[in-house]
Amino acid sequence: MNILSLLGSMPGAVAQGFIWGIMAIGVYITFKILDFADLTVDGSMCTGGAVCVMMMISGHSIFVSFLVAVIVGMITGLVTGLFHTFMGIPAILAGILSQLALYSVNLKIMGKANQALSVRNYDLLVSLQYLRNVPFYKNSIFVIVVIVIVLIAVLYWFFGTEFGSSIRATGCNLNMSRAQGINTNFNTVFALMLSNGIVALSGALLAQYQGFADVQMGRGAIVIGLAAVIIGEAIIGRFFSNFAVQLLAVGIGGVVYYIVYQIVIWCGIDTDLLKMLSAVVVALFLGIPYWKSHYGSGAKGGKKNA
Repeated sequence: MNILSLLGSMPGAVAQGFIWGIMAIGVYITFKILDFADLTVDGSMCTGGAVCVMMMISGHSIFVSFLVAVIVGMITGLVTGLFHTFMGIPAILAGILSQLALYSVNLKIMGKANQALSVRNYDLLVSLQYLRNVPFYKNSIFVIVVIVIVLIAVLYWFFGTEFGSSIRATGCNLNMSRAQGINTNFNTVFALMLSNGIVALSGALLAQYQGFADVQMGRGAIVIGLAAVIIGEAIIGRFFSNFAVQLLAVGIGGVVYYIVYQIVIWCGIDTDLLKMLSAVVVALFLGIPYWKSHYGSGAKGGKKNA
């Protein structure tokens, strides 16, 4: 095993990790802030990539393509939100229904299972080819880091507003928020739209970076997103309560995940097992708080009774 090959793969892992970190920030909004397990992201990530690629192939500028991709991603969140609030469908099932429908929608958007977007034919914002031998301002890692910083700054501002605070209150205590006159259904729908818009942005960046959009590109995104959220909290988030730092930790969690992914490949471990290992890690981290509260309190109670 050549250590130089591992070091050579690190720039790609960092760039791709930050792209998935953006997706994880979208997952953080629903999972941590709204307390809504949204599975729509497995479909909306591909939707963002598909829309961006097809818009650019049709001759639209890169920024218009990004904007439309984000808007369409927000529409996917709107559908999930209406399934849940207007039709009374449970959160998990609402996300599954949207994800299922988006598979067909994404196929129709692209016209086939995948669409290529060659860096030789289009002026892309990020690309695997832009990691070396390019000016620093065009380097994919630099561009993606700037996008992450701007996104975190906007979200930090937004969730500090009265409306953003009401969304956080909705996720914290739904019944108390309703008692205070907050329209919790509207807040839930908007947060889902915001989350999936960010996920679609990540999908658009990923499609450009890898040079194609594929109907399977978002498969398992929720697991990777949760892994990034949990890794970020374990490494950085647990030591800082600042909201902006929490979001940054999520983005860094995506980078750590993909660095580990590259190490797994370098070590020769079967990559087919990686998503299973990710699922196990996420399950363990989600289970630890329960074990602490359940068995920890039981042990304390036993000592107290003794």
